[in-house]
Amino acid sequence: MRLLVAHPSPDVYGSDLQLVETVRGLHQAGQRVTVVVPAHGPLIPLLEDAGASVEVMPFPVLRKAYLSLTGLVRLAAALTVFWVRAARLWRRVRPSRLLVNTVTIPWWILVARAARVPVVCHVHEAEDDQPRPVRLALTAPLLLATRVVANSRASRDVLVRTVSALGRRTTVVYNGVPGPESVAAARSRTPNGPLRLVLVGRLSPRKGTDVTLEALAEVRRRGIDARLRVCGSVFAGYEWFEQELRSRASDSDLAGSVEFLGYVAEPARELEQADVVLVPSRVEPFGNVAVEALLAERPLVASRVQGLAEIVTDGETGLLVTPGDAGDLADAIQRLAADPALAAELASAGRKDAEERFGAERYRDEIAAEVLG
Repeated sequence: MRLLVAHPSPDVYGSDLQLVETVRGLHQAGQRVTVVVPAHGPLIPLLEDAGASVEVMPFPVLRKAYLSLTGLVRLAAALTVFWVRAARLWRRVRPSRLLVNTVTIPWWILVARAARVPVVCHVHEAEDDQPRPVRLALTAPLLLATRVVANSRASRDVLVRTVSALGRRTTVVYNGVPGPESVAAARSRTPNGPLRLVLVGRLSPRKGTDVTLEALAEVRRRGIDARLRVCGSVFAGYEWFEQELRSRASDSDLAGSVEFLGYVAEPARELEQADVVLVPSRVEPFGNVAVEALLAERPLVASRVQGLAEIVTDGETGLLVTPGDAGDLADAIQRLAADPALAAELASAGRKDAEERFGAERYRDEIAAEVLG
């Protein structure tokens, strides 16, 4: 069987890396896979190594920039070109099935329907904070999909609350995250000794980077020598947010305690050196970084929100805090700083749980069965 996969980005963040595991699963199932992306980028060689051929074809991806009269005109112009390019690609690849790896490129679903081939949509988003008209616009096209796969119960619930008919065709397959070949031992710490904090994620209000800076300032006011390393680049259009973060980090109560590393291709090394990993997202449909931290056997503090609340069992495999609450986040950091034994206990239990529930091989088998079923 020839499969075509449409993916909205050539970058290598959470859903992008998850696509690599999807391709591995399909390749292991004996399928020939072609992935189409809108631009060149670092994801392409990873997909090729996983067994896919890759086509680069510019196509529009739904962004906030289109939510204006001028934006809609630009989108209409881009779609006019898209239909021609998509038809050419379709004739060249001749797929018998299409996988659309997001809700932000619904026109690909229409292409498959016009060609009368099955189409599966893999949902990585849970836009619960969006106005209902926006959620409806993103979700309604899924009614044209043959089946829908969601990466968490939270993602599925958002879909069903928006369009109840999707409940009958949507299944949940938790992401699968490859763990390190070996787990490096955590460094020994004394209670309230120097503390290394790490946050991996795009610079965006949704990821809660601003909350982390305020929590860090509070922890330092309490007398803990905590320092933060932030791994991630900014989303296009959110440059203002990065400027705000850098300005806040230069204030006297944080000066010298925050490092912005930009995009880090291999964040495993940063996680390995962390005393505590933070995932303070305000919205998080799943949270691959949280699983990566657990697999690295590092103490994890995450927001009690959406997919993160499905990954972490509070007080057993990590600590959960109220999203957007810097004081709650500071309390959790202080708790782990003061009790290295608790931190080690949570990290050990977290690793065992993550290996059982979020292993890559389990994911590859399950996603291939859903796409091909």
